[in-house]
Amino acid sequence: MKILQLDCDSISYELVKPEASLYEESTEKKVTIDDALVLLVSIEKGDENSVADKALEDVVKQMAQLKRKKLVVYPFAHLSSDLAEPKSAMALINYMAERAASENIEVRKAPFGWNKKLDLNIKGHPMAEQSKRYGREDLKKTAVKREKPAEVNTSIVRKADWAGLPDTDHRTIGERLNLYSFQEVSPAMVYWHPNGWILYRELVKFIREKEYDYGYEEISTPAIANLALWHVSGHIDHYKENMFTMDSDLGSLGLKPMNCPSTIMIYKSRKWSYRELPFRTAIFDKIYRSELSGVVTGLLRVKELTQDDGHIFAREDQVEEEMTLFLRFVKEVYNTLGMRFKAKLSTMPDDHLGEKATWDIATASLKRALEVNKMDYELKDKEGAFYGPKIDFDVFDSQGRTWQCATVQLDYQLPMRFGLEYAGEDGKQHMPVLIHRACLGSLERFIAVYVEHCQGKFPVWLAPVQATVISISEQSNKYAETVYAELKKRRIRSSLDVSDRTLEYKIREAQMQKVPYMIILGNKEVEKNAITIRDRDGKQKHGVALEEFIKGIEKEIKERSLKSELQL
Repeated sequence: MKILQLDCDSISYELVKPEASLYEESTEKKVTIDDALVLLVSIEKGDENSVADKALEDVVKQMAQLKRKKLVVYPFAHLSSDLAEPKSAMALINYMAERAASENIEVRKAPFGWNKKLDLNIKGHPMAEQSKRYGREDLKKTAVKREKPAEVNTSIVRKADWAGLPDTDHRTIGERLNLYSFQEVSPAMVYWHPNGWILYRELVKFIREKEYDYGYEEISTPAIANLALWHVSGHIDHYKENMFTMDSDLGSLGLKPMNCPSTIMIYKSRKWSYRELPFRTAIFDKIYRSELSGVVTGLLRVKELTQDDGHIFAREDQVEEEMTLFLRFVKEVYNTLGMRFKAKLSTMPDDHLGEKATWDIATASLKRALEVNKMDYELKDKEGAFYGPKIDFDVFDSQGRTWQCATVQLDYQLPMRFGLEYAGEDGKQHMPVLIHRACLGSLERFIAVYVEHCQGKFPVWLAPVQATVISISEQSNKYAETVYAELKKRRIRSSLDVSDRTLEYKIREAQMQKVPYMIILGNKEVEKNAITIRDRDGKQKHGVALEEFIKGIEKEIKERSLKSELQL
């Protein structure tokens, strides 16, 4: 049995049509449920009631920890390629729902055998998405045996097939613009092509500059750590199944699924004074999460990812100011990217660490920071992480959809578990507050969102190719090469087309690649030592001096402008 467990603000599903020979009748065609733990379940061959019992034992514990009263059991065949027969699968899913109801849980089971439209709004805390495997103990035992590596079969070294996806999907756009691909030899990990890597690096450069302005110091930590680190942090108790682990001569090791524990080790490497806080760290390391193959979706959910992660070690009296600074940070970043957002403030859950008085102070600090920055927010009562209150941000794309990207969370648990201290003004040792924050979140996921938001029409500063030089005839080729060389010299990302294809074909090709500017050169431009500019929407301007164009596009790039500075 394979399960993707999701802690959701809401789940909606709408029945479309039966997709299996065996399916359950239902009078409810569209269902929406708020604040529920959702189990996407694949029943595999050989699964029995005992497997479901073990899964539900864990689910009951999770629901108690998360204070969830509603459970949604959702048949989801995409998690496995070794599915049980429909009759057996339906019977076991019904058994799961009945067993859960016997635990005094409010259970809703999605009808078996239907093609459904599914919409999930997942909560922002770190444990909100967990994939789990149950049963197959025989396979688990044989999996740890060391065998001679097989030779690579070149027939499997191929890209993922994205045929049939809509033109608006980031996978379709990415393939058309040669941004990235996925290869079966590295499941759910991104192969960044030159164009996509430019987009990735420019976003990282943008965030790095912002972080420098806001006083962050960038760090990096090893990808592998002894599992003892994750025992101290507590992640091993809740997140082990989503970690890549291995045994070696150095002991039991794991690839890091998040950056906070290893960042803490840097703080612990020396003594701190109250005068040295806050200590703001930024990190762009790769992290690794063992997602089930059936739930990875292009860039939206991958097994190797990078976050624009940051951790701030602060005194209690600095929390409000740090929150205010980060809210300004978020506002500046999303204004530059041309995206609206809304904030959600999540308060102390029933199951929490620390004293209520501390929570009240922390929550008041977050509220004041939101109000000082004149940010409207939605209050999510009792939805904070167990270690502290938080603010999440839903970002709106051009299609009106929302995506949870930025987040800032106060953490009183990890400083306590790791024994973090600083010397206070009174000469005594005090525990700092740890602030977790990310602005874009997962860079891979954000790029998926932004590719679909822009539909590949990136602002000039992010465009892989910012200008293409097009020669109309052989007589203008030499001049085109001179113009191209000057653009390259000025660090403007450019391409050159001196092929013998028609002008219409060259313009159409540039438009298909969403290039912001075309520089069109023919005999008239050669004679006048000038250029013709055409943008990707078809606006043109003739007789422009090359230096005028360069200064305009340089200003657009430097200011990360969303609009053209060239007034075509």
